[in-house]
Amino acid sequence: MKLYYSPGSCSLAPHIVLEELNIPYDTLLISTMDGSTSSAEHLQINPKGRVPVLDVDGEMMTEAAAIMLYLALQYPDVSLLPSSTIGTARTVEWMNWLSSIHASIIAQNWRTERFTDDERAYPGIRDKGMLNLQAAYCQIEVKLAHKTWAVAEQYSIADPYLLVLFRWGNRLGLDMRSYKNWTLHAKRMEQRSAVQMVLQKEGISIWQ
Repeated sequence: MKLYYSPGSCSLAPHIVLEELNIPYDTLLISTMDGSTSSAEHLQINPKGRVPVLDVDGEMMTEAAAIMLYLALQYPDVSLLPSSTIGTARTVEWMNWLSSIHASIIAQNWRTERFTDDERAYPGIRDKGMLNLQAAYCQIEVKLAHKTWAVAEQYSIADPYLLVLFRWGNRLGLDMRSYKNWTLHAKRMEQRSAVQMVLQKEGISIWQ
């Protein structure tokens, strides 16, 4: 398998999952910062012009949540999904919610041009986006209370995605340490060898 990724983007989550599986895989850096995702070559691979993309024997899979679900189902012995039906549903619930925060609220702050062609409206969209972000992050903080991991006490594919949004909060200037439950979750994630390996490979930190 080959993962097309950009350091610190949402591709960080499936990158961590691949490392958790302890299987051989390749990576190809496609930077979101220099326009590489919009190149003709990459658009042939993913017409959405985004990362991540997972190449599975020539089958191109997109969307972080879908990629992680595929990997968890493909390698059930690693137990990245709860064994119960309700546990699996709760994991998908988390993934859908985090994806929606990414696509809407995060984008209000970082991809404001997607919401209007009027640049004069950008400041208002960003201000509202920051309020929306703080409200969503407060909800996440409440949901993580008295939990080791996102879904019950079992580490799952939802946890790497939570780490991505935690890092983005830091990048957007939020005081993420004020979210005490989420900070403890991030510190537990940081102790995992797979997370340490991927952060080193991508040359990033979750704290900045």
